Amino acid sequence: MLMLAGIVVLHITTIILLLVASIHNAWWINDSSTLSTDLWGRWELTNSAWHYTNLKDYPEDYLQAVQATSVLACIFAILALFVFVAQLFTLPKGQRFTFTGILQLIACLCIMIAASIYTAELHTNETGGGYGQSYVLAWISFVLTFILAITYLILRKKSE
Repeated sequence: MLMLAGIVVLHITTIILLLVASIHNAWWINDSSTLSTDLWGRWELTNSAWHYTNLKDYPEDYLQAVQATSVLACIFAILALFVFVAQLFTLPKGQRFTFTGILQLIACLCIMIAASIYTAELHTNETGGGYGQSYVLAWISFVLTFILAITYLILRKKSE
C-alpha cells in the first residue's frame, strides 16, 4: 500500500512538473533578466513592466513541434494516471500495468523530443543568456516519466 501511494505521489508530481514546464515563461532567460522566453511568447522588461511579444524570430515548424510535444506529454501523463487508477480496480491479479507503462513512456518520449528540439533548433545564435528553470523542469520531468514508465512496466498487481 505504501509503494502504491508513493507511485501515485510521484505520478502527480511529474504531472505538475510537466504542466509548470509547459506553462511557465522561463525556457530562456537573458543575462540581465530583462528578457524571458517560453514556448508561447517572449516577455521583455521595459520601464518596470513586462510586455508580451510573439515569437516571430523563431522557426515556426520547430516551435510548433516543441509546443505540440510538450502539450502531448502533459496529456499522456494525465491519461496514464487515470488508466492506472482504472487498472487498479479492473486488472486481474498478477497482471502487469503494461498499458499505463506504455502511456507513460509516450509522455516521456514527448517531453524528451520537445526539450531536444528546443535545445538543437531554438536560441542557437543567442549568446547573452541561458536556459531557464522551465527548461530544467522539462528535463527533470523526462527522467521522472521514464522512471515511472519502467516502474509501471515491471509492477504487477499483487494477488492476495
